[in-house]
Amino acid sequence: MTSDVDAAAVKPAALVWRAHGGARRSTHALRLRVSAALVGVTVLAVLLVPPLVQLDQQAVDLAAKLEPPSWAHPFGTDDVGRDLLLRCVYGLRVSLLVGVVAALTATVIGTAVGAASGALGGRADRLVMRLVDTLSSVPHLLLGIFIVAMFRPGVWPVVISVALTHWLSTARIVRAEVLSLRSRPFVDAAVSGGSSRWRVTVRHLLPGVLPQAGLAAVLMVPHAMWHESALSFLGLGLPTHTASLGTLIQGARGSLLAGQWWPTLFPGLFLIVPTLAVAGLAGAWRERINPRRRSELML
Repeated sequence: MTSDVDAAAVKPAALVWRAHGGARRSTHALRLRVSAALVGVTVLAVLLVPPLVQLDQQAVDLAAKLEPPSWAHPFGTDDVGRDLLLRCVYGLRVSLLVGVVAALTATVIGTAVGAASGALGGRADRLVMRLVDTLSSVPHLLLGIFIVAMFRPGVWPVVISVALTHWLSTARIVRAEVLSLRSRPFVDAAVSGGSSRWRVTVRHLLPGVLPQAGLAAVLMVPHAMWHESALSFLGLGLPTHTASLGTLIQGARGSLLAGQWWPTLFPGLFLIVPTLAVAGLAGAWRERINPRRRSELML
């Protein structure tokens, strides 16, 4: 009789637990679809709008300056009458270019440094990690301002600045993964078979860290976009005539103080929405390459 009561009490609890897990899975799937859709729309807008829309995003129309959103100008116009929707798409194009190139460059540098440090070990590993710790103690933005100030304003100085200040976290992640892989039996077997340290690193260690390095690169893209926007907002990144999300927000400060909200709102949304979308896709990737996290999600 007691066992029947216990079974009756356990069964509803199990059903509630499974229902909770199903709700979490459905929410996760919905978030993944929405993130993928937003990333797809962003890529299509960046690739298709400039060649399809035969309008000059630099065309000045003082008679239509600071018009609110309308059918003719869905995002309104800026302080010299330029269409904000077109300017935001061009700005997103430039910011995305800076973010992707800087993230890939920083990932390559961080992967190389982290893999070499973890593979060499000993004194070389300690020396490299102390260098990483020293550079990490300096704020990214301050170091980026110092680097970009040595060049003329342009896209590539910003790319160099972001890349040289964002490889440190990737180096730490890759080093930790290499140290974990070095204790695996297949690495011991390769060393016992006479493989050199270089061969073990290239054939066994690097392929094992590529998923983590790829995830770090994806997560770094929106971070690099925000960094570029901050530099451009401060007037140290791209030239003011170049449309990027940072220069658009910087140029709209006076309009915001005068009560015109749209020149600031829409470039800000073009910066925030892709960031959230990439973060959603990166979260799904992290759960896929981390079996423990994925099993917790399925509960």
